[in-house]
Amino acid sequence: MDEYLIDFLNFCGKACWVEIVTEDPRCIYYFGPFLSKKYGHSVKAGYVEDLENEGATGIRVTVKRCKPDKLTIFDEEEEQTERKRISTFSGQPS
Repeated sequence: MDEYLIDFLNFCGKACWVEIVTEDPRCIYYFGPFLSKKYGHSVKAGYVEDLENEGATGIRVTVKRCKPDKLTIFDEEEEQTERKRISTFSGQPS
């Protein structure tokens, strides 16, 4: 039953999501949807721990009602700059 309610709330943009913004890599992650902010707060530590284990730094967490279009948003410009820097450093043309 909760699953149907979560789907309905998510459809309406009223479900709760855990939004995690990291500085390195420059990304925004969304985890959810959840029925309540309280539940989102209760599970956010696990998501933060996973990102820390993957080497993410500068982590900020918000639990909010929203309807994200994408679950992971990364800074494409930074990634392209990093690729150019690595290929130039390795002697390969960019």
